[in-house]
Amino acid sequence: MRTQHTIALLAAAAALTLTACGPHAGSGSDKPGASTAPSAPPASARHTPAPKASAALPLLVGKGLQTAQDEAQAAGFSRLKSHDALGRDRLQALDRNWKVCSQTPAAGAGVDTGTTVDLGAVKLEETCPATDSPAPKPAGDTMPDFVGKGMKAVRAALPANASITVKDAVQSRMVLQESNWKVCTQDPKAGAALTGQPVAFTVAKTDETCP
Repeated sequence: MRTQHTIALLAAAAALTLTACGPHAGSGSDKPGASTAPSAPPASARHTPAPKASAALPLLVGKGLQTAQDEAQAAGFSRLKSHDALGRDRLQALDRNWKVCSQTPAAGAGVDTGTTVDLGAVKLEETCPATDSPAPKPAGDTMPDFVGKGMKAVRAALPANASITVKDAVQSRMVLQESNWKVCTQDPKAGAALTGQPVAFTVAKTDETCP
């Protein structure tokens, strides 16, 4: 009896050993030819770019600058900027004192709401130009023709290290706020080489006639 009991115990131990060392049921990695590379994510989990939002941009020309900006934002346009439509490089410090003369892009439906809306404006008492007057381009090696341009914009177009003098051509007034003055004469003349020499201007108020 003891011998049969011992044989039975040995047989049971051998069976347990074979079970522990054998392949796990259902394990794909133990099957011949099985790949261990991760499977691609389902199509529903893949990243797809979000479609661009579009909306109708209102007609803003003729409105006060502050009102125009409020209406554009209410329509979904958050990127707004404005510029001096007379090309004098003035800042629109108090929007309620300015009115809109032009807008880019034009009013219409289907405008990308990420587009920057640029509003050309003048002060309330001023007349809108037929088309926006651009500010003078930066001067290169040749003196541009600055006559009639706003003095503030002219200064911005010259090199930052330029030596510039500005005198009133009408009276002996101090020229304090150059955005309110326009160039009457310039030295050197338009077309002359700019080699670092001093630059001189005479100016008048923008609503005055140059002598």
